[in-house]
Amino acid sequence: MPDVHYEHPDLAEIYDLDSGWSADRNFYLDLGSGGPKRILDLGCGTGLLCDAYASLGHDVTGVDPAKAMLDVAKTRPYGANVNWVEASAQSLRVDQVFDLIIMTGHAFQVFLEDADILAVFHTIKTHLAENGVVAFETRNPAINWSARWKGETSMTSGNQVIRQSRVILHEDTKLISFETRYDFPEKTITSFSKLLFLTKPEVEDRLQESGLKVEAVYGAWDKKTFDESMSEEMIFIAGAA
Repeated sequence: MPDVHYEHPDLAEIYDLDSGWSADRNFYLDLGSGGPKRILDLGCGTGLLCDAYASLGHDVTGVDPAKAMLDVAKTRPYGANVNWVEASAQSLRVDQVFDLIIMTGHAFQVFLEDADILAVFHTIKTHLAENGVVAFETRNPAINWSARWKGETSMTSGNQVIRQSRVILHEDTKLISFETRYDFPEKTITSFSKLLFLTKPEVEDRLQESGLKVEAVYGAWDKKTFDESMSEEMIFIAGAA
């Protein structure tokens, strides 16, 4: 079932207000250093990173299943220099290999079934150039995310204030389902989302099964070593096995 959070044009327009440039983007941007690279961004969203890569002269392909997100992405300053593809990460097939393949914004967690995860990793393996690098992150399931996500925030777009509130609907050892409500001055939009939380060994097992090997796992965007009890992030760097 499509998630309105990504599919609704009005939510795509304000997506960057809640998910703008931050330390994680700097981390991924730095992976492109050392000269022009062929870069594939799976789940590129509104194209923030794709645009930054393109501004530095990289050959960039941005992939997302949500048309509303890509419509925003195409309007970015370097949007015309990016190859935008409307497709899922599971099904993508293009006639190109890439030096760097990224999956950011915790996009990995929207794949709820093993079949989907393995299909995504197969896409990555298929499109990875010799000596290519894979990078993505997922949240550490040891952290109490549901407690952190409750409550209300607000953001301003132009002269309108939009209130955002989140309610946890269901939680178990691996899945969290939640409702996010966006109160605009003249309307309300509600999205329903579900995210998967795998442990570090579980992710590593699926990478290995897909012919990929882990090169490093960081616990923060400054490349601190992953600490299972404290780190919020699990940032995976991988390559072909």
